[in-house]
Amino acid sequence: MNPALPTDARTGLSDMPPRALILGSTSRYRRELLQRLNIPFEVAAPDVDEAPQAEEAPAQLAQRLALAKARAVAANFPNAVVIGSDQVADLNGQPLGKPGTHERAVAQLRQMRGQTVIFQTAVAVVCLQSGFEQTDLAAVKVQFRALSDEEIENYLRAEQPYDCAGSAKSEGLGIALLASIDNDDPTALVGLPLIRTCRMIQAAGIPLLSTRKATS
Repeated sequence: MNPALPTDARTGLSDMPPRALILGSTSRYRRELLQRLNIPFEVAAPDVDEAPQAEEAPAQLAQRLALAKARAVAANFPNAVVIGSDQVADLNGQPLGKPGTHERAVAQLRQMRGQTVIFQTAVAVVCLQSGFEQTDLAAVKVQFRALSDEEIENYLRAEQPYDCAGSAKSEGLGIALLASIDNDDPTALVGLPLIRTCRMIQAAGIPLLSTRKATS
């Protein structure tokens, strides 16, 4: 069990100063999403091998890497609350990561056209000092249109989403590739499920909708 935080009986909020919040990610998309919460935070790069393990399902891979990233950064900042996240595109049980190149992105989108792809977006929150550790998973079901080779090529040349799992930016022009999206956490497809993240960091001692400043 995670240790309980002392609370003020009148407000229900912790009477301790909030911990520093660190995003354990180099992703600009996750950084921009977390900025929506108007909470001070720092960014640190996790040193984690992201290669999948043998016969590892996409959901398991995403959760393992999210937790590994949070733990890796928390090891250097034991008093802070650290967020780790990872996303893996799941095409019929086959994991699809970041393409990295134009050629790989073309291959990915050809595989996904006309198919239902589940984007497994995992988030982990860790604080070593308090012993807090939680993970959660947001599965986003995406139906791709039956894209032509010309549409795929035009899209990739326009947006160059080579650093995105599944080769598509739903928050940009990539929305034109899709027939439907089904999920319960609207920012999960972009890379960080904020509803789940809010719940977890608050449980770890980070106040939401507060004017108080974090302490390092």
